[in-house]
Amino acid sequence: MIRLALPTGDLRRDSAAFLEAAGCGIADYASGSRALRFSLDDGGVARVFREKDIPVQVALGQYDIGICSSGWIEELTQRFPGHDVVRLRDLGYGAFTLWLAAAGDRCAPSLRIVSEYANVAIAVARRMRLARYRVFGLHGAAEAYPPEDADLALIAARDAAAVEALGLRPLWPVLRSSACLIANRRSIAARDLSRSLARLLEGGGGADSSAALSVPPKLDLPFADAAPRGVVRIALPDGHQQPDAVAVLHAAGVRVHGYDDGPLVRRPGIDVDGVEVKVIRPQDMAQQVALGQFDLAVTGRDWLFDHLVEFPSSPVEQVVDLGRCRYGLAAIVKDVAANDVAGAIREWRARSPQAPIRVASEYANIADHFARERHAGRYSVIPIAGASEGFVPDDAEILIEGIDTGSSVRANNLTVLERFFESTNCLIANKSRPHGARGDVFDALVERFRAAALAPAAAGRR
Repeated sequence: MIRLALPTGDLRRDSAAFLEAAGCGIADYASGSRALRFSLDDGGVARVFREKDIPVQVALGQYDIGICSSGWIEELTQRFPGHDVVRLRDLGYGAFTLWLAAAGDRCAPSLRIVSEYANVAIAVARRMRLARYRVFGLHGAAEAYPPEDADLALIAARDAAAVEALGLRPLWPVLRSSACLIANRRSIAARDLSRSLARLLEGGGGADSSAALSVPPKLDLPFADAAPRGVVRIALPDGHQQPDAVAVLHAAGVRVHGYDDGPLVRRPGIDVDGVEVKVIRPQDMAQQVALGQFDLAVTGRDWLFDHLVEFPSSPVEQVVDLGRCRYGLAAIVKDVAANDVAGAIREWRARSPQAPIRVASEYANIADHFARERHAGRYSVIPIAGASEGFVPDDAEILIEGIDTGSSVRANNLTVLERFFESTNCLIANKSRPHGARGDVFDALVERFRAAALAPAAAGRR
């Protein structure tokens, strides 16, 4: 039985067409079904993942074959060069380039580099022999960081014109990527996959699925010390937290132009003098506030918790619980007879005494904390990027996931064993407060958010 890992997102349509042309099409996958697991005609199984997770799942041996961009394979390779992923062929679609890009014409003495591809960025910095640099891994929106919050960004774009359309200057094409077919080295060696692979290896597409990093010989950017900050900087969230952040701003009597409707603006204007706004991913805010890049940020208490579990002495703290965007973090399982976590651990230990309990989550640090607090014993944490409901029970024993109404849990026949943390959106700040006139603006803005927060009783009724 073959196990096939398929991408959701941008590669889904072309991957479905490739499978159809190879004579192993999956109708529900091609149609965009929200199902995450499909049965194959030969008795195998196909599972849909966020693309970033596919090389990891194939490397672990959870899946025999996968389709993903070579850029994500290079990200895995730079951290784990001895992995078991084999590139079988280039598929000829999904092309993009990882570009090193900048917004300004000067850099800080210690280069700040941001990217979703953090391991590739580290490799680039090392090969360039940069004397001083810091790489910050992000969940997304890397293009929004230069020049205020980073000097360089390593971003995925189709060509140089696409980089320029983001308001950045393309400096160097670091890695050319496209979709490729990959396999687990041990699966190929130990099992007869010839019947499935024969169809997938036939046909057109690029011949070379290898990827090679290219780095500039030097950076033509002079260094300059950063100017003292004269304004209060606040980060606002994009994505699913944005509507609740808009509601908070309205309640606070704060108008942020270009944030509450229309196309997303990364640097919207605000009607409060002495304040500057940037819109980034809420997952990245605690780190940025800790680094002093922002004075304030609106994020989720879950992401603050995840940050503080990893960095207990971080200088970030919650200053206002805003009471909106309410949901819980829960331990979710499938096909388990026990009705609590302790019972489930005993059940898994009885089945496989030596096997680690696999805990999958987008909140990798919270997942690790949860497993230790529940005395899971031997366990492994699997960080994931999304499409999480399909991980249990085949790819993980426990899923740590945020749930609201629980409809997705019920739709996938999953069981909530424990709801252990209630999250809302909150205002966070660095413990080192601004002084002088800037401090006065900071305090006044905090008070406006405090007045806009929902009382606990009102929050609970939402």
